[in-house]
Order: sequence, then C-alpha cells, then structure tokens
Amino acid sequence: MKVASCGIHGFHETIGLDVDAIRVYWALESHEYARQSAYRVLISTSDLAHTDQASSPADTAWDSGKVSTDEQRNILCKPAKGFHSTCSYYWRVTVWDEKDVATNSEVQSFFTAYPRSQLLPPYSMNQKYMPHSSLIFRTWFEDIENKWKAVWIGDGGDKPLYLRKSFDLARKPSKAIALASGLGHFDLHVNGQRASDHVIDPGWSNYHRTVQYVGYDLTTHLDAGQNVLATHLGNGFYAGSGTEEDRFFWPMYEDNTYVRYGNELCFFAELHLFYEDGTHDIIHSDPSWKVRKSATTLANIYASETHDKRLYPSGWTSPGFDETEWVAAKPLTGPRGLLRYQSQPPVILHDKLEPQSITVPRPGVVCFDLGQNASIMLHLSVEGPAGAEVIVRYSETANEDGTVLMPDQLFKDFETKVYSKIFLAGTGTPEDWRPDFSFTAARYIQIEGVSMEEGQGLPVVRSLYARHISSASQRVGSMKTDKEDVNALIKASHWSLSSNIFSYHTDCPQIEKFGWLEVTHLLAPASQYAFGMEALYTKIIYDMIDAQEPSGLVPTMAPEIRYMCGPLHDTISWGGALCLLPELLVKYYGSTWVIPQVYPAAVRYMDYMKTKERLGGLIEHGLGDWGRDIAWGNLQANIETAYYYKCLQNTSMMAEHLGLTEDARKYQTWAARVLEVYNRELLITDEESSQHVYYTSRDNIGQRDCQAVAQAYALQFNMVPTKHIASIQRAFLTSVSDNRIRSGELGLKCIFETLIDLHRPDIVLAMARQEEHPSYMRFLRKGETTFLEFWQDECRSKSHDLFCTIHEWFYAGVLGIRPRGDAYKTFSIEPPYESEFKDVEGQVDCPYGRIAVKFKETAEMVLLNVTVPVGTEASIRVPENLGASVKVTRSGSEEKASRNGNYLELKNGDFTIEFR
Repeated sequence: MKVASCGIHGFHETIGLDVDAIRVYWALESHEYARQSAYRVLISTSDLAHTDQASSPADTAWDSGKVSTDEQRNILCKPAKGFHSTCSYYWRVTVWDEKDVATNSEVQSFFTAYPRSQLLPPYSMNQKYMPHSSLIFRTWFEDIENKWKAVWIGDGGDKPLYLRKSFDLARKPSKAIALASGLGHFDLHVNGQRASDHVIDPGWSNYHRTVQYVGYDLTTHLDAGQNVLATHLGNGFYAGSGTEEDRFFWPMYEDNTYVRYGNELCFFAELHLFYEDGTHDIIHSDPSWKVRKSATTLANIYASETHDKRLYPSGWTSPGFDETEWVAAKPLTGPRGLLRYQSQPPVILHDKLEPQSITVPRPGVVCFDLGQNASIMLHLSVEGPAGAEVIVRYSETANEDGTVLMPDQLFKDFETKVYSKIFLAGTGTPEDWRPDFSFTAARYIQIEGVSMEEGQGLPVVRSLYARHISSASQRVGSMKTDKEDVNALIKASHWSLSSNIFSYHTDCPQIEKFGWLEVTHLLAPASQYAFGMEALYTKIIYDMIDAQEPSGLVPTMAPEIRYMCGPLHDTISWGGALCLLPELLVKYYGSTWVIPQVYPAAVRYMDYMKTKERLGGLIEHGLGDWGRDIAWGNLQANIETAYYYKCLQNTSMMAEHLGLTEDARKYQTWAARVLEVYNRELLITDEESSQHVYYTSRDNIGQRDCQAVAQAYALQFNMVPTKHIASIQRAFLTSVSDNRIRSGELGLKCIFETLIDLHRPDIVLAMARQEEHPSYMRFLRKGETTFLEFWQDECRSKSHDLFCTIHEWFYAGVLGIRPRGDAYKTFSIEPPYESEFKDVEGQVDCPYGRIAVKFKETAEMVLLNVTVPVGTEASIRVPENLGASVKVTRSGSEEKASRNGNYLELKNGDFTIEFR
C-alpha cells in the first residue's frame, strides 16, 4: 500500500495560505487488498524527507500522533499558536495497513502569507520617520512580522499599464516567493519570463469585501546580479471600460447598474527571498517601482481590446532595459476589500483549436471556423506595414458566407461593438497577438483588414488558432458508449461545462459572464464527474458570504457584478446555494472546511426567508422552473419551497457539526413545519378521477395539475410520505410517458435523477432524441457543438451550461457510478442492464482514487470490469434476469463476493464479474 496523493481541503495551490489551521486528505493505492488502520500527520518548518516514522523534529508545528482509524479525509491540523507568517511548511502523512506496516507519503509543502493580517497598510505606514504618530501606530509595529509590507501602486489612472522593479542580488536565494495582486487583472513576469501559466489573475470577487492575491514560486527564475519583477495591469471587472470607444459593456443596456469598484488600476507585490544562512529579505511594491502606459490601450473583459504594436516597449520585462523615460509609481489607496489567498484553481489555457475551414466573403475579410464552440483566447499572427489596422470579431453563430452573426436582435452589440483592434508595428516579420485581459466564447472568427496571401495590398494572416480558457481544476472523468449520438452529447456537455468554469461558475462566457448561483448547486452532481470542484465551490461560498445583504438576503449572483431586481435578485433556488453547497462539499469531497464560516450567514438567510413564507410555510416569489418555454416562472410553490426545506435541513446539519444541538433541533423542527405545509397544500390524495396520488402546482390558484417536475422535486427532496412514494413514482412516469421534456433548467435535474432511480434510460434517450424542441439532439442536428441557453434553434448564447444536468445522467445512469457515502467512501455501480447500451466504459477519479467501469452485455451474459479504490467499498447491482450465476475474479483469481440482496459488496481491487 502506498500514498498516491495528498492535498489540503479548499486549496488548489498552496503558495500563500492565510489560515491558522488546515484540513488535509490523501488517497491510497495497492495492487492487493489493503486497508488503512492508522495514520499520522506531521507538519514542520524543516524538510521531512529524512525523518523516520517515529521521530518528531524540534521545529514541529503539528503532530497528530498515531491515530487508529481508516479516515483519509477532513483531517484537522490546528497548531496551538497558528502558523508563522511568510514561512515554508512541510508535511507528510504516514499510514499503517491492517498488518501494521507503515508507509510514508511524499513530503508536501505550503507557504504561508500573513494568517492574521488582512489589509495592506497605507503608504504612510511604511515610512520610517513617523514621530508624530508613533504611539498611535505602536501596536502595528509591535507585530510587524505578521503585517503586509507592500503598498498599492499604479499611475493614478484607469487604463492598462506596465510596472517594473529592477534590483540587484548579491547571491542566489535558496527560495523566492512572490505574493501579488493587481486589479482588475495582472500578468506577472520575472527576468523576461511569465511567472506562471495563469491568465486572468486574480479571481473575480466583490472588491469592496475581498481582494484575492496570488502566490508564485520564483526560485528558479532568480540569480545573483540584476533581476527584474514586472507586471502588466488591466481593467477586468474592477474598473470596466469600453463605452468611451463605443465598445459593448453592460452599462450600455437598461439602467447603469454595473458595479465599477475602482477608478485607479492598482498593484502590489512582495518578493520574499530566503537564503541558506537563514536570512530573509523582502522586496515590495512602493514608489521606487517604475510605470508607463501599456501598448494595450483598452482591455474590456467582454473581449474588446485595442493594442498598438508600435507602442510596445520590447524587452521591458527583462534586465538591462532602459527605463529612463518611465516615471515613478504612485502609492494608491487601493480597494476596501480584505485580502484573501486565491484558493480556487487558477484560470489557464487548455486545448488548442485549429481552424477547420477558412472563407473569404469579400476582399479584406477572412473568416475562420474553429469547428468547436468554446471559451477561448485567440492567438493571431499577422505580417504587414506599420500602422495597419486589423479588426478581430468573434461569434458563436455565422452567416452562410462565414461572417459573424448575433441572431438575437436585442444583443446585436455583440456583433458590432465587441471586437479587438490591433495596429501593426511593421517589423517585416509576423507579429503575434493574444488578448491580454479578455476572453469570450466563439467558434467563428472574423478578421478584417487582412488577406490570406501576398499581393493584395493588405496585411497577411500567417497563423490563427485559439486556446480553450477554463479553470485549472483537475479533469477527473471520461466515458464512451456504443451509441455515437450519446457520445456526441457527452462531448457537447463537457465543452459547455468546461467553458463556464473560471474563478466562479458562470452560465455563459460570452454574453454575461455573471456569477449566477443556481448553476453552482444544480450542476454540482454533473460537474464533479468531470472536474475537481472542491476548491472552487469553497471560493464561491466566500463570494456568497460577501454578497449577503444586511437583511440576510443572498442575491442571485455572487460576485454581484450587476445589480438585478425582483425575482432576478431574490430567489431561493439561486441564493440558497449558500446552504446547499456546504452539504455538497461533504457529499462529494468529505470536506467540512467552510461550515464554521458559512453557518452564521445561513442562519441570517433562513431568518430572511421566514419573512417570505405564505400559507404558513410555502415560498412562492422566485423564478420557478427557469428556462421552460424560454423563461417561464412556473411551479414556484413546488420548487422554491423544496429548496427552503432543504436549506433548513442543511442549516441544521451545519449546527450539529458545530456542536450547536439546540440550533440543530430548531431547524429540524422548522423544516418539519415547512414539510407539513408543503404536503397539506400541494399533495392531492382525494381526486377520484386520478389513478395516482400526485403533487399539484399553484400556478393557477384553484386548478390542479400533475406535472412531472412537481413529482420529481417531491421525490428527490425526500418530501413524499413513505406510503405515497410508489404512487408518486407512477404519477411521475405517467407525466413523462410521451417522452417530452416539459421543464426548464431546475426541473430537468430532478427529472433525470428520478429516471436514474427508476432505471429508465429509455425515457431519457427518447427525450433527448426528439425531432423538435425541447430536444438535446436537435442542437447537434443543427450543427451545434455546445448546449444553447434555451430550447431554441438560434440563441443569443450558445455556450450555456443550464441544460448540462444531463451530464450527471451520463455518468450515474449510463456508466452507473453514484456516491453513497461521503466522498465516495461507499458507492454503487448500476449499469443500465437490458437497455440499448451494450458496451460502455469510463472512469471517475473520486477523492479516494480511480473508479473504472467497463460494461458489456450480450444475450447470454453481462461482463463487468470494475476498479474499486483503496479505502472504499462498492455495491454492484445484480441484473434481475442474470443473477443465477455470478463469477467474481480479482487480480486473476476467483473470489467470493458478499451478497446483500440485489447487490454484490466489493472491497478495493480490480475485478471481473460475470453474470449469466
């Protein structure tokens, strides 16, 4: 048995942690049956590579001792005095198997920032001569080791700029760590190279409440002699720009409700240099840095940029550059938000998308089809004379001649006012351009002012491709079936999900880029099969806490970049994500890290929702099943009340976790009251003309209806009295018997989950394959490669993830993998026996390791190949008509598997199972 991987809950990267306690986890591997019997976690400020299992270094920060348990996740490590500031820590886990044989993990490390300091000091605080205020600021200087040293700097304006700091080092440091932030976005460089593969750093947030900073390990980039730390700074959502050059930005629509957080782009950095003799030096941002305006004169987050190659100061990020014409940076007040480490995965560039076809609709205009719609950053190489102007336009839809098209007349600005403009320097060689601080969703690219060949009197396009931009979250799942149309849907769903995961989970990367909250919990079951989402969900919870209003209301988006009104501002199926995500983190990752922070906010939100009750417990003021028949607010009482009930249960769960027994009981009693009202007002048991008990909506007061979504919500939220469950299931099946989708994004999830429970893949496939909308397959028949915003042939947005709940069905209903215990500690495998699927295979890297399934079915037998990770147990459903003969082989030898009703129970290992 060996430790395959380790990590810290809630953090993707670990350079700049700002906490005084961490929770760690690990995964195990073994070719033979193995079980962890004990663990020991050791954290020290010295490298543990040569420390044996029994010893404890003198500089130990945390030692759990040997703990007899099989737990591998959510292990709290909390030093009595917290962690030191700006310090490297090393940690290791030792595990013992059932024979008491010990094995060590690889040594892990993290670097702390300032766990007990959350604001940058004003510039005056960094001045050595302050006799007039020495007593006032005495407490600050008494604890200077735990305070930030840097100050916000810039040029006092809101246009992109360059900043650089040249410095000499007498010797090479043994470790060099930079902690930095730039608002809206920044690219950090050191000695002519990018400091990392990140783009669009830092993550978006409510900058009045929170500003994220980023950590970089620059050890390999620095040497003795002259060095340079440099940054390029752009607008982002912090100080959005565009209207002055007639480019699209959200203030151009309706009322001016976009939040402009600041009017001065600003940056700070601390470079911590450590030497073998124990010396620790700090170089930080202050007026000694040099600054000048950028060659990128417009950086609009909606994909409009203006870049003048003639203004670019070549070599500005490298030593030896002449900066005599640059001016001293200005110390700035900066944003109000407290500093928080960028704990979620950074945004990076992934797949390379090459043009699949090129058209020239008219002289000077060249159009490219990338073949795949996705969130992208474009890479363009053009050769031409100095001053030549090149225009780049993007679209998810094209006209017949290949030119870009926005099919929704209301959003024509995305066709006419979203574009990038490049002025060439005329170097006589191809000039490369990539957006500095913007991205969009596009399949079609239109380049104006160019040609594809010489002799046209125009700049020549030498190359063009796009890079998919998305979160660096681990890619954890893949699968394929013997049905090509299903495989195409899996691919389209994956691209739709991946194109909407950044520093928060948005619903579209082109039109809005807003942090709508319903997708976070609706798509959590789907997303966790595709990506490692724990750290991102943790950050989203912090965003919701920041967005909460004094009344307790959690709005529909976080960060709340644009203020909405009415139900678009106040809907529990959106804002309720505050209470829903903590439970999902426990369910999928076994993590309770955020519960102490989120619980007080959840209490305030439940108190707010109580003021919205009707008829003693119903909630009816939300958006309902958004997306049905374009955007129809139906079934509010069923949907909003179900989320209210679930939020109350989750608040009780959090209270119980925190040891608040009375609070836990209070919210359970509260939830029980809501459940009683729900069933009293919506459950119909006395209708003689109906064969079934069913739930009605209150869409038309006084009229009863039996909609599939109403039945599915009651079933999935465990709101049906036990004696009525079978009848409600029959009512549900009757409602979907014509195989038509009658739901929006909220109802769709519960419909698919209910069909998984009832083992009816045939209905899902029939729904997906309808000729007319609503239909998934119609998207593909029309040539789409991602899902659209609504059930339409043409939409304003074609990279929406609202309907990606079907991704959960692919993995849970077709591949058959579903978690039972927290973090897949126990899980089931239930392939769709006796369906049209006869050959399915795939894998999911769950928190304990890889689960792999290969399923083949013939008339005589079912063959299953299953991999069960160490530390987990799998329950394999036995086919009802093929359970007479069961043969289980593990690692080449036959093995007896325990049987529990219709399930085989398996420990870890690689298994081949034959059902005949």
